[in-house]
Amino acid sequence: MQSLSKVSEYPSVDQCIGGVTEFSNTHPWIYTLDNPYLHGVYAPTADELDVSGLTVEGELPADLEGAYFRNGPNPVFKPKNRYHPFDGDGMVHGVYFRNGQAAYRNRYVDTVALQGERADGRSISPGVMGPFDYNLSPFGIKDTSNTDIFIYNGDLMSLWYNAGHPYRLDAHNLSTKGYYDLQGRQQRRMSAHSKVDLATGELVFFDYGDEPPYMTYGVADSSGKLLHEVAIDLPGPRLPHDIGFTANYAILHDLPFFHDMNVLRQHGYRVLTFHTEIPTRFGLIPRRGAGSDVRWFECEPCYILHTSNCWEEGDWVIMDGCRSTNPMPDAQPGEGELASMLAYMRLEANNYRWRFNLRTGEVREGPIDDLNTEFNKTNPLYHGRKSRYAYHQRIPQHHEGGYTLRFTGLVKYDNETGRRWQWDYGAGVFGSEAVFAPRRGATADSGEDDGYVITLVTDSNSWQSHCLVFAAADIERGPVARVLMPHRVPFGFHATWARGEDLYRA
Repeated sequence: MQSLSKVSEYPSVDQCIGGVTEFSNTHPWIYTLDNPYLHGVYAPTADELDVSGLTVEGELPADLEGAYFRNGPNPVFKPKNRYHPFDGDGMVHGVYFRNGQAAYRNRYVDTVALQGERADGRSISPGVMGPFDYNLSPFGIKDTSNTDIFIYNGDLMSLWYNAGHPYRLDAHNLSTKGYYDLQGRQQRRMSAHSKVDLATGELVFFDYGDEPPYMTYGVADSSGKLLHEVAIDLPGPRLPHDIGFTANYAILHDLPFFHDMNVLRQHGYRVLTFHTEIPTRFGLIPRRGAGSDVRWFECEPCYILHTSNCWEEGDWVIMDGCRSTNPMPDAQPGEGELASMLAYMRLEANNYRWRFNLRTGEVREGPIDDLNTEFNKTNPLYHGRKSRYAYHQRIPQHHEGGYTLRFTGLVKYDNETGRRWQWDYGAGVFGSEAVFAPRRGATADSGEDDGYVITLVTDSNSWQSHCLVFAAADIERGPVARVLMPHRVPFGFHATWARGEDLYRA
């Protein structure tokens, strides 16, 4: 049995989030550790609930039908070593809408790793901060499936940031069905931000790793059958996080922020360095092209976590996303053994546009805005075609009190003009990635912002959580409806919207 003796002081928690809060619906072991990502809004919940007929403040739109799903870290067992939020077991929260009513449920992603730890009664993985142990896992650490979530082939696909094994979840009850294997594929590793093209139903995916081939790229059809997969030639191991696609191309990322393999092999630690002398490269490949068909475009050194959208305009391919020129901020004095992790999680990025000319090879790039924002989403019906609106999360930097990663407001951008609209969640209120929910019956020919923007927030003043629904055309008006959640919803990573009235099952 692990000791549950509480620590007497929490200097890291006090500095980063203002102190420790006692919760009845969490795991007691969190109070034995001084780590801000285990306390307050980041504290895991021990509850898995199913609640219908939720209280609504305001009025839910009658043409809002479907479900908001959000994934995120929710550790079950006390970590073996220092805890990083990427180590937390995946938990999916779902808010379901139909006929002006809302329901909620949440479930762990029942990964193979979590099953093994439940059987053993303790944490086994060494965690992201290492040392990695490849005798325990092909990844050296636990594949938590805690990062991304989206609908594909009728089910939810849950994925991990480090190119893990995707899991299939039932969208109605959030039960885990097992691994998500594509028919005809030889292995199952897949990066978190693989994408579904709603125009074709195809899955555009990629994989990366520490051994050649360092990246593969592929396409599967709407029924889960592999159509195409090729190796991509890279100069060494990389840590790409996202992919873009247009009607005819995919856009691959080769970024100068990666780890030293000698350190990993000799010492078991993944030490990341931003190589400012190496250009960022974006590779355009025909959707079903060969590896030799990739055309690389060199850009200013940067790291990019998330794209917003990509499309073609004549000879040009345009990519909107969030760009970071400081993906590894300096560690702050006095933060002890957590300093590097805390610095890495302090995300610095801004809204940006890249343009690639397929005829001349010319690159044009530049900022859309300089506000620190990320976790950017757009209308999914417009993915791969020209769009102008994106919905970001406002992220305060360290000098603004952003000692941990937190979302303090919703920002809507017009990427054509650079204009932005903002709605702050309020003092002490933490948001989640917001998704665009098209109105019932909307198509790609409907107005781009003719729908709703939905997010989850938790108020650290009262520990009450709400699901907020905004009219996408006017977010400065504030939410048109607030749905009262039946318990505190911890901070999480990525979210998605799934259309369909049949998702709501009380």
